[in-house]
Amino acid sequence: MKNAHQLSLEQIRSWPKTELHCHLDGSVRLTTMLELAAEQNKLDLLPATSVDELTVVLADVDRSESLEAYLAWFRYTLPLLQTKDALYRAAYELAEDNARENVRHLEVRYGPILHVEEGLSMEEVNDAVRAGLRDAEDEFGISTSIIVCGLRDRFESASLMQAELAVRHRNSGVVAFDLAGGESGHPAKQHLAAFYYARNNLLNLTIHAGESWGPDSIRQAIFYCGAHRIGHGITLVQDEDLLRYFVDHQIPLEICPTSNVQTHVVPSYEEHPIRTLVERGVPVTVNTDNRLFSRTSVSDELWRVHTLCGVGAADLVQIVRNGFRYAFLPWQRKQELRAEIADKLPVFD
Repeated sequence: MKNAHQLSLEQIRSWPKTELHCHLDGSVRLTTMLELAAEQNKLDLLPATSVDELTVVLADVDRSESLEAYLAWFRYTLPLLQTKDALYRAAYELAEDNARENVRHLEVRYGPILHVEEGLSMEEVNDAVRAGLRDAEDEFGISTSIIVCGLRDRFESASLMQAELAVRHRNSGVVAFDLAGGESGHPAKQHLAAFYYARNNLLNLTIHAGESWGPDSIRQAIFYCGAHRIGHGITLVQDEDLLRYFVDHQIPLEICPTSNVQTHVVPSYEEHPIRTLVERGVPVTVNTDNRLFSRTSVSDELWRVHTLCGVGAADLVQIVRNGFRYAFLPWQRKQELRAEIADKLPVFD
């Protein structure tokens, strides 16, 4: 069915928005990649040495055969993010890029353990990321938070160390603990100690689940690990009882449509289940996942959801409101933000 109100990309860009699912190491600017590689004498690690050439090479991300193949592209960014200056710059620029498309609140996630290959401690890594975000807040007026990610393919002890780091910084920028990485063969319940520790120290929890694996992965995230939000979660449509539970308890999903198409967990935008989830009453937010590898922005993702996935204008506005409703923010600050944007979003019949 054709949308009664056809929105333009420019209209969506003008709306205040949130970004709740964005990976730092997947959202570096192309120009920054090249400059960092040159500064660090690592140009030989990149598949190309100009912006135009890199753009062509990165288009092959769309042909990733699986989630794991998609994640392999991070081999080009992670080696460049092993110094304080590089981490600071990546965080600062990510916040700047979001602010320029009217994102009011940004939650950046990353795994500190992936950035210690050249001698930094995880504390130093997190301090650099926080400093970059904090300075961008002052410069561009955006609100930011950090989500620390454990990794499914690492030992539980590694996840626990990162959960402990997240808890130590619970009052200085870190708002949640996450579990990321390929789902197949790496169940979330193998990381229970980390989630137990985070939960008992009052951290918010979000978990990548139901992306490339089925509803059982989502069940583990909710019922074993206690997740408050689910990253992706698109296989929820395969389990009617679980879907109803999400509706009844208003558990939000962090959906990243372009990433889902690139990893072939859905065949196309047109066949993405986001419209079904919205129509059934599941709280949905729309996010980028990785601005670099998906060559996207929050505005672009919302526009594709509207024009390709078939979500109507009124529902799209509700998706944007959901971002403010389900952000990991203190209640009072959340209410202030919601009040600030209340009259800045259109109303459709």
